[in-house]
Amino acid sequence: MTTTYLELQVLSTGQTSRLAEMFRLLGEPNRLSLVYACLEEPQSVQTLAADIDISMSLASHHLRLLRAARLLRAERRGKQVFYVAADAHVQRVLRDMVEHSAQE
Repeated sequence: MTTTYLELQVLSTGQTSRLAEMFRLLGEPNRLSLVYACLEEPQSVQTLAADIDISMSLASHHLRLLRAARLLRAERRGKQVFYVAADAHVQRVLRDMVEHSAQE
């Protein structure tokens, strides 16, 4: 018997905790905006801070947390660090949630 996409598996306590932490991090509007801004292409800390109108130090703090949660990954280019969505899973989840929130 093959497993289908619709079949759910029981999550371990560790998985539940990690997943809850990721959603908690995304529950803060600035952090959610930062991840969303990084879905398509790498963005510098300066650009991200300016785009969502927060200080660079606050943006850096949020980005550090998001990177630790494996929602974003960092790429160093010279002295600058650029952030991008960690993988297609993060992109898909956020895009799906944006689409879902737009439905009536």
